[in-house]
Amino acid sequence: MSWFNYYGLIAVAIILIPNIISAVVDKSTFENKYDNKPILVSEQIGRYGCMAFTVFNIPYTYFNFWFSHALSVYLIVNGTLLVLYLLGWIVFRKGRNAVKMLYLSITPTVIFLFGGIMLLSVPLIISSVIFGIGHIAISYKNKN
Repeated sequence: MSWFNYYGLIAVAIILIPNIISAVVDKSTFENKYDNKPILVSEQIGRYGCMAFTVFNIPYTYFNFWFSHALSVYLIVNGTLLVLYLLGWIVFRKGRNAVKMLYLSITPTVIFLFGGIMLLSVPLIISSVIFGIGHIAISYKNKN
């Protein structure tokens, strides 16, 4: 894989589409009730890092797929996770309960982390851990 990951771009777009639709339809969807600046900042750093490093492979910081058929595994697992993420948006379209908030925060974290592990992308792995900690904490605190 070269410096540009087309599959990663598609994955980021699929993750963003229901978020954008939800924000347009219901402005209160992303209302944040949790006021912890370090967690909020780390989540945003992790979020944008994940999106950037999923699409762009920075030379000397990623080591590409590390076993035969890794691309197939990457596409199958991330494709399945993306479908589950979209189904989560459909199933949990209403309300702000803990299950919805955790499901919709853990699933993209796993997508980014799995992509980082499969590509052996150090920045993506680090970003996904930072994003996961912040996003899951904020999502849980914003339930109800």
